[in-house]
Amino acid sequence: MFTATRPPLPIISSRKLAFPPKFKIPRQVWVSNMDTVEEEKLGLIDLHPEVFAERPRLDIIHENVRWQQLYRHVSYAHTKMSYEVRGGGRKPRPQKGSGRSRHGSIRSPIWVGGGVVHGPRSPKPYFYMLGFNARLNGLRSTLSAKLAQDDLHIVESLDIPTDDPKYLEALVEERGWGPSVLFVDDHDIMPLNITAASDAYGHYNLMPVYGLNVFSMLKHTTLVMTLSAVERLEERILFHLNRNDAAEATAKYKLSSV
Repeated sequence: MFTATRPPLPIISSRKLAFPPKFKIPRQVWVSNMDTVEEEKLGLIDLHPEVFAERPRLDIIHENVRWQQLYRHVSYAHTKMSYEVRGGGRKPRPQKGSGRSRHGSIRSPIWVGGGVVHGPRSPKPYFYMLGFNARLNGLRSTLSAKLAQDDLHIVESLDIPTDDPKYLEALVEERGWGPSVLFVDDHDIMPLNITAASDAYGHYNLMPVYGLNVFSMLKHTTLVMTLSAVERLEERILFHLNRNDAAEATAKYKLSSV
């Protein structure tokens, strides 16, 4: 059994939320530790309801998943046109006198082994850009669904006392985090111990908060976020939800066109 000592932390009771909602109550979640296998409650924090307590839109989540699956898909199906197939340098038979149909080349699409008309041509990408609001609301819906299903957990940091993979496995099993876990931190340079411990497992993955996406959250059973990642995520999402530059730009365009 691994043990670690650390100074006691103050109980976190509340924090100031940007753009506080008028008609929604903040959601409170426990902040736990990662330096011991047994879970220790360090305090409670408030989560912004506009980010973590929205009604999940399954259609928007599906749009995000479909978009992420298609933007990396390329079809390599390829057919040859008439000028690309072999043969056909001479007329296959005389124009008249044989009693058969008239043909000018065996490369014609009506011949077996001839060219293909309007066939697939590779490489064909299926990339398209999903709308910004759909991507933003997809994150909110997925985060809200994870919190409602008790699959979202907040930790103080991702620091663990050892780089032994068995420690991370025992920690996940002790806390019932499921077979796959996605750890999200504020920076892309993760602590060394958890980086080495998770490298032995393909179902324990690390991700910076700026790369968080709908598909990755749905692939993993549990989402574990640090306090700094939660604050950074809320800051960016609330900024885009409450920005008014798009409305101002539209108003200026209407005035200039009059």
